[in-house]
Amino acid sequence: MKIILISFLSFISINVFAQTLKIVDAETQEPVADMALFNKVKNKSSLSNAEGLVNINDFTLDELIYFQHPTYKRLRFTKKQLIEKGLLIYVEKEVVELEEFVISAYRWEQNREEVPNKISVISRKEIEFDNPQTAADLLAKSNEVFVQKSQLGGGSPMIRGFSTNKILMVIDGVRMNNAIYREGNLQNVISLDPNAIENSEVIFGPGSVTYGSDALGGVMDFHTLRVKLATGRTIEITGNALTRYSSSNNEKTTHLDFNIGTPVLGLLTSITYSDFDDLKMGSNGNDDYQRNEYVTKINGVDSIVANGNPNEQIESGYNQVNFMQKIRYKPSEELDFIYAFHFSKLTDVPRYDKLIEYRNGSLRYGDWYYGPQKWIMHSLIMNYKKSNLFFDDLKLTLAYQDYEESRHDRKYRSNELFERTEQVGVYSLNLDFDKNLNRDNQFFYGVEAVYNSVTSTAHVKDITTGTKSPADTRYPDGINNYSTLSAYLSYKENFNKKFTTIAGVRFNYVNLYSTLVDTAFFSFPFDKINLSTSALNGSVGFVYKPTQIWQFNLNLSTGFHAPNLDDMGKIFESEPGNVVVPNENLKSEYAYNIDLGIQKDFADIATISLTGFYTWLNNAIVRRDFTFNGNDSILYEGEMSNVLAMVNTDNATLYGFNGALKINLPFDFKFESNINYTHGEDQDGVPMRHAGPWFGSTRLGYSKNSLKAAVYLNYNGEISYNNLPPSEQEKPTIYATDENGNPYSPSWYTLNFLASYNFKFGVSLNAGIENLLDVRYRPYSSGIVSPGRNFIIGLRARF
Repeated sequence: MKIILISFLSFISINVFAQTLKIVDAETQEPVADMALFNKVKNKSSLSNAEGLVNINDFTLDELIYFQHPTYKRLRFTKKQLIEKGLLIYVEKEVVELEEFVISAYRWEQNREEVPNKISVISRKEIEFDNPQTAADLLAKSNEVFVQKSQLGGGSPMIRGFSTNKILMVIDGVRMNNAIYREGNLQNVISLDPNAIENSEVIFGPGSVTYGSDALGGVMDFHTLRVKLATGRTIEITGNALTRYSSSNNEKTTHLDFNIGTPVLGLLTSITYSDFDDLKMGSNGNDDYQRNEYVTKINGVDSIVANGNPNEQIESGYNQVNFMQKIRYKPSEELDFIYAFHFSKLTDVPRYDKLIEYRNGSLRYGDWYYGPQKWIMHSLIMNYKKSNLFFDDLKLTLAYQDYEESRHDRKYRSNELFERTEQVGVYSLNLDFDKNLNRDNQFFYGVEAVYNSVTSTAHVKDITTGTKSPADTRYPDGINNYSTLSAYLSYKENFNKKFTTIAGVRFNYVNLYSTLVDTAFFSFPFDKINLSTSALNGSVGFVYKPTQIWQFNLNLSTGFHAPNLDDMGKIFESEPGNVVVPNENLKSEYAYNIDLGIQKDFADIATISLTGFYTWLNNAIVRRDFTFNGNDSILYEGEMSNVLAMVNTDNATLYGFNGALKINLPFDFKFESNINYTHGEDQDGVPMRHAGPWFGSTRLGYSKNSLKAAVYLNYNGEISYNNLPPSEQEKPTIYATDENGNPYSPSWYTLNFLASYNFKFGVSLNAGIENLLDVRYRPYSSGIVSPGRNFIIGLRARF
């Protein structure tokens, strides 16, 4: 009898005294914060916290409790009904068209429909569903950015015929581009952790008015996870854990992030470790891509051996660790501080495209790898919101970045291992202001200062004795300073609900100073490089919405790229038999661009959009034949090589378009398709190196409650031998061979499947099969062959 009484009292205490309701999203199984619960008659109310919990003690058993949230369907229950449901309620999203806001275009949050630029937004939900291995894959999965890969540990985005140091990468408002961002394919984007990205915005076309030099083709603006503060509780703890496996490179990734928040102080920690084995290509396709042999040591001697599995790309694997720590302190409604520490490190990354090069019928290199790539960033952001005569919002961003990369190469059966290391320290300051004159007029203005210091060292190591001797450095071995100072002003006005215009101007000053100390290897005709230049950029854009179903965008903009240390001062081998030398007379290049965009909505059923662009590039910086001390060839690493340099041509033109179609189908299905085309050539009709093939994607998706799935096609067009840039024609090892024996980039397509299911209690399962048909293909200009049939499985847990 006593046991029965105790059990009864326990039941009463749980259901009467400890009446805490949990509210969960029916689709994602995640807790729902800020759900308002209220009673209309007795004026009682309560609000759910970050864990989806809300106390309902104040409500009586028979009172109607109304549930209200901007993005969820409204509900009502009595307290008694909620207790019968076990104090757990699932809510469904309300399908409504919400205004989407973007930050990348003007450094302040803007309604996307009022921005004339074409902007692609990759949301957190899309990142979690697509499950990219790296930040480069994250961009590629948008199907609007073309990504080249020289090796597995890489990924060089191409936007509208521009790449590397002519497109800009920004992380939480801090520019990542530094003084040695090169003209060749650039792999720095993989320093970012896709699992720590809240969302990413890609702005297409020149962004120099907002961001300064390098923003010719576009801007990739990454926003990392936000630090959350507690809402009405002493402390709130939330987190996210992920483990993932992929079969094509035996990928094993583990990720954890957690947030601890009080009403004024918050801490966010994120850590990811990924291990990648050698990548396996597909089994159906061009045999030219297979890895038939490779170099290994037998009894201490370089030997070429047959590959037992030619589809396995021997010497392509690596691993990577990322760590992020954020601290947020908000002492008042007006003031908010956020400190962030970022750390990324890769192990040695084999340069796969070099390891498959041949010279005189034999593999050329015994070793070629990038040393550990390290990136560290400290940043401090202060947001101050208090309206006055000069601003409504102020944002101060201070940052320091420490970057290190190295290159290690050794010819086949040579004992000499050349090791070249670069270290870059970057200090930056951004001060941005936002002023609303009234609800239809807005000013954005600010200043930016950036200072780069570069150290370049080199030696040659005898691998048998371990002795080291001096070698020629990649960049000048003396002082290398690169700095910019700029100020900008933009103005936005909504004349009415149909017409918006935004105009802006920016003044930039750039200085580069570099000295050459050791002339033992090359007798330069100069002992220093000194560049001081300025640029004035402007833009004006218009958005016209004659009706609710039509929108027209027109954007006129200019951009520039000031030569950095990599453009002006490096010595390196670009292709077999070619060496690039410094050019002290290099000047800035300027882009003049026009965008025209059209979008039509068909009720709530479909949306079609088309954006075309034309860019005229003046003083275009390109790689061309050159002379060094009057010679067209020099001895480099023991081989006579043709001399090249970065030079200014008169002009170049680029044009193209992006088209997209979205259709909401019955039974929770959705159809999406997009296509991208870019054409670029200089004044002599020579194709621009980074104007890739046309490419696109078509996807059929399904989403209802806890299940989401998609089957999709990715496809690329062909680039024939005659349309390959000269620098690409000289790389036959990474291309297929046409009927005339010339290299070319074939077209290809892949069929893919992804699915995710959200279980209760915050656990979700991701699974997929990429490249279902096991196609063997290599994207344009890439060294590594893309994955074959790839099985992916991931498990995610939220708490």
